[in-house]
Amino acid sequence: MASKPPAPPAPPTIFAPRRRRAMRQRMRQLERRSDAPGFLADDMAEDVIDRLAFLRHEPQRALVVGDTTGQLAAALTAQGCAVTRADPAPLPGEQAANEEQPFPAPAAFDLIAQLGTLATVNDLPGALLHIRRALAPGGLAVMSLCGAGSVPALRQIMAETDGDRPAARLHPQVDVRAGGDLLQRCGFAQPMSDSRTLDVRYASLHRLAADLRAQGLGNCLARPGPPLGKAGLARAEAAFAALADSDGRVTERFAILTMSGWNKAVRPPKF
Repeated sequence: MASKPPAPPAPPTIFAPRRRRAMRQRMRQLERRSDAPGFLADDMAEDVIDRLAFLRHEPQRALVVGDTTGQLAAALTAQGCAVTRADPAPLPGEQAANEEQPFPAPAAFDLIAQLGTLATVNDLPGALLHIRRALAPGGLAVMSLCGAGSVPALRQIMAETDGDRPAARLHPQVDVRAGGDLLQRCGFAQPMSDSRTLDVRYASLHRLAADLRAQGLGNCLARPGPPLGKAGLARAEAAFAALADSDGRVTERFAILTMSGWNKAVRPPKF
């Protein structure tokens, strides 16, 4: 009797699921404030809407994950699409999303849009496989997240703060090439991977950190570095001030990686 092939090794545990949920829940609370920053969520939603218009893809059934502003869901609903909203930290009316588990109904959606939630999954290839299998034949997936090249100023500040003893404080990031390779490995047809940047100016390190927390970009590493403490925070603020321009502001960059692909029978764009 032939022996079974060995099971593939489990993905490394980079992120802590409990901390990830707590980070997301805090973000959902903070986003209710009138002054809450929403530039990343707005940009991702608007980009998906633009891509659908360019491709003339008109889904009848869509799964939208991480659309915290509701902008994408509203646009799809206005077009007559039946939209299922989900999130790792769902609010009333949303389903719970666990990107590392198979979707309950395979081949159920003509469109799956993931906005900002895939950057902190431990098994990204597995999550992409689950997404493709949840697409109907000819269905499209569009997945946006903060990718490689994001928050370079904060990375420099933290490197100078920690000095000769660097600590794990910022998340690893996926670049354009790796994104395209992952789509191919996971069987997507016509895979596309591209990146764009948003530059935001900050007058203080406190406001930069607050914007990150309010948009779900806090630290949820399984083995995070030690707290900064008062002395570390003072070094970080000094490093921030050293980067500031003549207006006393630091320009931070957010690189938004977007991966897209079709499931098998591709619907060609209608130009």
